[in-house]
Order: sequence, then C-alpha cells, then structure tokens
Amino acid sequence: MPSAETRLRQLVESGIALTSELSLDSLLQGIVETAARLTGARYAALGVIDQTRSGLERFITTGIDERTRAEIGDLPRGRGILGVLIREAQPLRLHDLGEDTRSVGFPPGHPPMRTFLGVPLVLRGVAYGNLYLTEKEGGADFTEEDEELVTLLASQAAVAIENARLYESSTRWLRQLESLNEIMNGVATELELPRLLDLVAIRLRELIAARIVTVWLRESEAALRLEAAAGEWPPELPGMRREHGDSKLMRVFERGHSVRVDSLLDDPEIDQETARLGLRTGLWVPLLVGRRTLGVIAAYDKLEADARFSDDDLRLAEAVAARAAVAVQLRQRVSREQVRSMLEEQERERRRISRELHDETGQALTSILLALKPLEAKVGTDEIKPLRDLVAETLAGVRRLALELRPSVLDDFGLVPALERLTEGAAGTTGFDVELHCDLAEAERLDEELETAVYRIVQEGLTNVVKHAEAQRVLITVALVAGSLKVAIEDDGQGFSLAEVGDDRLGLRGIRERAELLDGSIHLDSIPGRGTTVAVELPVRGITAVGERLEASRST
Repeated sequence: MPSAETRLRQLVESGIALTSELSLDSLLQGIVETAARLTGARYAALGVIDQTRSGLERFITTGIDERTRAEIGDLPRGRGILGVLIREAQPLRLHDLGEDTRSVGFPPGHPPMRTFLGVPLVLRGVAYGNLYLTEKEGGADFTEEDEELVTLLASQAAVAIENARLYESSTRWLRQLESLNEIMNGVATELELPRLLDLVAIRLRELIAARIVTVWLRESEAALRLEAAAGEWPPELPGMRREHGDSKLMRVFERGHSVRVDSLLDDPEIDQETARLGLRTGLWVPLLVGRRTLGVIAAYDKLEADARFSDDDLRLAEAVAARAAVAVQLRQRVSREQVRSMLEEQERERRRISRELHDETGQALTSILLALKPLEAKVGTDEIKPLRDLVAETLAGVRRLALELRPSVLDDFGLVPALERLTEGAAGTTGFDVELHCDLAEAERLDEELETAVYRIVQEGLTNVVKHAEAQRVLITVALVAGSLKVAIEDDGQGFSLAEVGDDRLGLRGIRERAELLDGSIHLDSIPGRGTTVAVELPVRGITAVGERLEASRST
C-alpha cells in the first residue's frame, strides 16, 4: 500500500488529468481507475445518476473482465446498497456487503464482494453519481483515510464531469446550430417544396436522433397528406392520407399544439397504422403561420437506450417547424399566385368569348331568324319551319353557353341576381328542386374576385350534384356572418364515403382551390344514403353599392 504522501500526490496528479479530459466516457473510466489505485480496491465502479434521479444511466467499472461483464448481463438498476447511496448521497463503509439488511445480493456470474466503500459525487448540492469500491487488498476494511481521499477525488470528479457535460452540450448545440442553419439556407434557396421538405425531415431526424421523422401537409380542412419521410419509414406509405379525428396526427393538426408521448401503446389516440409499425414513443409539432396550421411534423422513437424524447428535442422540433412553416407558406403562396393568374386569365377569356357569342353570334342568328320570316310567305311554312326551329334552338344554346361562360348580369348587377338566374336555369334543365336563400341585398356588391369565386363555387357545386348525387332537392345558402361570407350547397342525394372516394374525383378540387385562393376554407360532410353538404367560408374585404360599382366601371 503506498504511503499517505504518495497517495496524496497521486490524487493531485489525477485531479490535474481529470480537468483536462473532455470526453465524458474517458473521464469516467479515469476516475474509476484512480479510485481503485488510491484505495487498493480490486474492483471499482462509477454510477452516473439519470435525470429522473431514480436509477443509473451509466455504470463504468474496472477490475472485471469482458467475459465476466457479459455473464453478469444488464447494468444494475440502482437497488439495494446502490439505491441507498443514490437516495441519501452520503459516504458509506461496510465490513461485509452481504451482512447489511439493505443488500439485495448479486446476479449470477457476479464475483464475490465483501468490503465496501461508497462515496457520492456532489457539486453545489447536486449529486452526479457515486463511486463504489470493493475488496480492499489483503481482505482489510476500507479506512477513514480511504474515505477522505475518495471524497476529495469525488469532488474533483464532480467538477470534471460538469465541465465535460458542458463541453458535450456546447458541441451538441454547435451541431444543432449548423443543422438549423442548413435548414434556413434550404428555406431561402430551395424552390422545390418536395426537396425542401425532404431536407427538413432528414436534418431534424439527425438533430433529435429519431428513428423516423415525417412531414405532413394540409390537403383540406379535414385531411393531411404525407409529403416527406426520413428513416425507417415503409416505402409504400409516402403519399398516404390521414383524415379528421382518426389519429394523434389529426388531433395535433386541429388543436395547433405540440404533443410528446412517452408510450404510444398507452395512448388511446394512436392510430392502427402507427401501432403496426412497432413504434414506442412519439413527438408531434404543428407547422404554424399565425393561427393557421399548414401541417404537422411527427417523429418517432429516439435512437438511444431511452427511446423517449426530451424537452430539448421538443424545442428543437418546434424551432425547425417554425422555419419550415414559413417556407411552406412562401412556396404555397407562389403556387397560389400562379393559380390566381390562371383563373383570372380564364375569366378574361370566358368574358371575351361570352360577349362574342352574345353580341356577334347571337345577333347573327337573330338576324337569320328575322330574314327567314318573309320567306315563309313565298316558300311556305312547312318548308321553312324546320330551319327556323334549328336556328332558334342554336340561338338558345348560344345564349345558354354565353351565360355559363360569364353571365353579364354578374358584372352589371352583382352576385345575387346572377345566382338567382343560375339556380332558375339549373332547376329548369335538371328537373330537381333548386332553392336559393341569400341574405345579401341586391343593391350590395362584394369584391369582384369574391363575387366571381362564389358564383363559380355554386356553379361547380350544382354541376357536381347533377353528375354524382342523384338528388331530388338542392338548397343553396349564402350569408354574411361576422365579416365572412358563408356558402353552403346541400343535397338529399346518395352521398358517399370520403375515405373510399377521393374528393378530387368528385370535382371538388376547383372549389377548394378558389376558396384557398381567397384565404377561405372548405368543409365537406357526406354520409352514404343521406346526402352531401359542401360548406365554404370566405373573408369579405368590403361591400359597395351597385351604383358605385357601375360608376367606377364606367370611369375606368
């Protein structure tokens, strides 16, 4: 056994070496070996207490070979004497571990251990772990001097561990900052939304060490679509949808708040698709811009011994989601402007063709009808009548087509008269009852883009009813409520299951695009055998009188 002076010198040298070591695993191994050397212990170990302070997250040993360690099996769980040190954080010396009533014994394959010294690693009242020493050389008990030396070593070790943890934290945050910067660069430079979302999924997975990260975007008010995935996500699943109320994903989308779940098996909102993948933990963060939710980022299973995500993981995911949401909004806005430009061009072309049909083709056919009248007296009615009927039928068709393309009454008198004429025409040609309830006064004019959008929404809604519903009655409601224009198209037709029939196939894509273009929303409610309701809500920018609109149009 070295002299007291030699042991003290070894302690000082060890302290200097410990303060220069920045790798936490190397640091812990050095502490264990130094403690064994100072006390003459055959076996030494260091247990690092986990964040819950209920057990050990690391257990470093010396004196036990790899074969014996493998035979012992899993790390100790902090029970028995080890648990006493964790709970009480006070030095403990024992003559014989087996004689202490708090001991729970050793697992199979564990070498016999009798004498024991345990010392906590404490700094500023916080215990980082404990040093465990057994089997002092010669079979002697550990002395008070041993305890003092190990206590000094433990104090130095606690400082060194804190420094190493701070260093690891700083390097980890540096890597995280680099990843966040890469995402920001992607937001600024990547024009293709799918590639941007792939980058977000890949980098976030690296940041929080997740098994899987997925990015879902809003397809409608009641559905999300998978747009990107990183990790062990089955290749057949990208492009899948989640609908209203059938998963944790949709709950987060609807509520607009982040959620962390430590056990998916115990969560009643986890859907069967996710459960079948064998995932254990989850993290969901909404893509928010203001109060509008554009989608959700979901992460599953942290790739560590403890698969649960931490508060830091949640904050990182929220930081990434905030940047991704801005990028998604910018890309979608570009797309929306393209759609708006296309629709405006379509309306201009519709207006031009409608006027040509009405002013040129219609007038030409009317002139032909008038010219045929004098011929009846010369040629005879029986010969001329079929020709007159054909011209009259063609003229009616031209006027109907001109009305469908762009009704002049919409431009001249406003939305209400245009909808009245539209519904009257639909009732006359389809044979079912069409009822219009509108609380807008005929003398009130809305924004031109809004009036056009509402007219087209109702027009497309009626077309969908004719094509798909097999209805007997249609009710159309247009109402101003708290600064929003609410439009509802209800039918008593056969209905459908949205899960089985995509809404794009039902011709609702145009309605949704027009609604979203004006920052509005669309809600679809349909039950097989009980009809369908398409409800659209659009913000209203302003209302003017018909006379003011006509005067403005003349001045321009």
